[in-house]
Amino acid sequence: MVLVIVVALIALLAGLAANRWLRPRLLSEDDDTGMAVKDLVGPLLTLTVLLLAFVLVTANGSYGKAEVASRGEARALDQLVETAEYAPAEQRAQIQADAVCYARAVRAHEWPAMSDGHGSTVPSVWSTDVRQKFRALEGKPVFGMLIAADNKRSDEREERLTQASASIPGTIFWFLLATLFITVLALGICLPRKGNRGQMIMLTVITALLTTMLIIIRDVDRPFGGIINVSSTAITDVEKQATRDFAAHHAGTRLPCDGTGIRSAA
Repeated sequence: MVLVIVVALIALLAGLAANRWLRPRLLSEDDDTGMAVKDLVGPLLTLTVLLLAFVLVTANGSYGKAEVASRGEARALDQLVETAEYAPAEQRAQIQADAVCYARAVRAHEWPAMSDGHGSTVPSVWSTDVRQKFRALEGKPVFGMLIAADNKRSDEREERLTQASASIPGTIFWFLLATLFITVLALGICLPRKGNRGQMIMLTVITALLTTMLIIIRDVDRPFGGIINVSSTAITDVEKQATRDFAAHHAGTRLPCDGTGIRSAA
């Protein structure tokens, strides 16, 4: 975000400087006319429409899939906790405890890591532990339901982690950044040297709008970081509900993890 703003400001200043010192050398006469404010609206509308379309595609793609996967994972984990009620008492307590710790690990460790496009190994500790608990239930009716719920959780988590990575290649982003720079620079050169207060204001507005659009593209492309992000509300709600249920149904039993999902010392 800072990089986009810095490049845009440099482009704006370079365009205004070129209008002051380079334009007289390119023209044979000192004219006081140039591109009128109405002429600047064309490139503005064209570039804005293109960037808006790009943002909408990105928003409906990476951001939308990330949000759906996050909610789907939370629902699958909640289903796993509820399905565990049909398991024998020992396995029921173990599976539900692991589910609570998994949710805590996702919230406390994986969510912050996804802002940089990475995952965390902490939740995997508990998902592996859950599957180990399933072995004692092979042949029982609840076994298939637990496997289905856990597979759903695993698939949604994988999709969530996939969408955490930037979907726009770096080359395309740098191309858009270069386009912004060249466009603002060219418009700055075309401004009249005198009586250009209105045009300068319009150029500043155009620069601000294009910069904002590019920042939005960059922000939406990383759905778990930035201003526009997918929150951990869904998994947090499941964590709270599962914690309350565990405390109510297994009074006196301690969870095998701390508040952030790290395994407690035995």
